Amino acid sequence: MSEILLYVWIAGIGLAIGSFLNVLIYRIPRKISFGFSRSFCPSCKDKIRFYDNIPILSYLILGGRCRFCKIRISLRYPLVELLNALGYLFLFSEFNLSMAFLAYSFLTSILIAIFFIDIDFQIIPDILTLSGMVAGLALSLVPHGLGIVNSAVGAFVGGGVLYLVAILGDWAFKKESMGGGDIKMAAMLGAFLGWQKVFFVFFASAVIGLIISLVLMYFSKKIRSTRMIPYGPFLAIAAVIAVVYGDTIISFYLSHFLRL
Repeated sequence: MSEILLYVWIAGIGLAIGSFLNVLIYRIPRKISFGFSRSFCPSCKDKIRFYDNIPILSYLILGGRCRFCKIRISLRYPLVELLNALGYLFLFSEFNLSMAFLAYSFLTSILIAIFFIDIDFQIIPDILTLSGMVAGLALSLVPHGLGIVNSAVGAFVGGGVLYLVAILGDWAFKKESMGGGDIKMAAMLGAFLGWQKVFFVFFASAVIGLIISLVLMYFSKKIRSTRMIPYGPFLAIAAVIAVVYGDTIISFYLSHFLRL
C-alpha cells in the first residue's frame, strides 16, 4: 500500500510541475515574467482561479474551455502535465528514489519545455539550457553521480561536436544551418549523460530527425517549401531514449560490433 501511495505522490508532483512547465512554455518565448504572478487565460487575459488550475482535473471539469470567455483551451496543457507525470512515474520504476531519478526527472521536465517551445518558435531559450547545464554539472558531484570529469567532458563534447557541425553546415549551405540553442542544448545533455551517451544522442537524433522530416515534408507543402524543421525536439526524444536504454544499447554495440 505504501508503494502505491508513493506512486500517487510522484504522479501528483509530476502533474504539478507539468502545470508549471505550461507557464514556462507560454511565457519564456514571449518574454513574460514567470515569477509569482498568477496564471491567466491566453485569450481574455483574466486571472485563472486557483481551483481552475488543478492539473488535468480542472480541464475536464471546465470542458476544455475558459470559465470566463469560453474560448477552447489547447489540449496541449493537460498533455504536457500528463507527459511530465508519466515521465516521472516511468523513471521511478527504473531508478527508484535515487539521485539518478531526481537528475533525470529534472532533465525530462526541461526537455518537455524545450520540445514545445522549439516547435512553436524555433528557439531554445538559454535560461533552460544554461541552467540545465549548471544543474547537470552540479548533480554529477553527488555520491553515485556521473562524476564531474565525465560530466564536464560530456558538456564539452556535446557542445563542441554540434558547434563543428554548425560551422561545416554554414560553409556547405552558405547560411546558418544550426542555431546556438541546439549547441547549448547538446552541451547540457552531455553534462547530464556523459560523453558516451551524448554520442548516442547525436546518432539517434539524426535517424529520428531524418525519418520524421521525410514524413512531414511528404505531407506538408509548407514544410517542403520552407524546410524549417527544428532540431531540438529530435535531440529531446533521443535524450530520453539515452536515459532509459542508453547503457543497454551502448553495451550491445560494444560487445557485438567492436570485438577485438
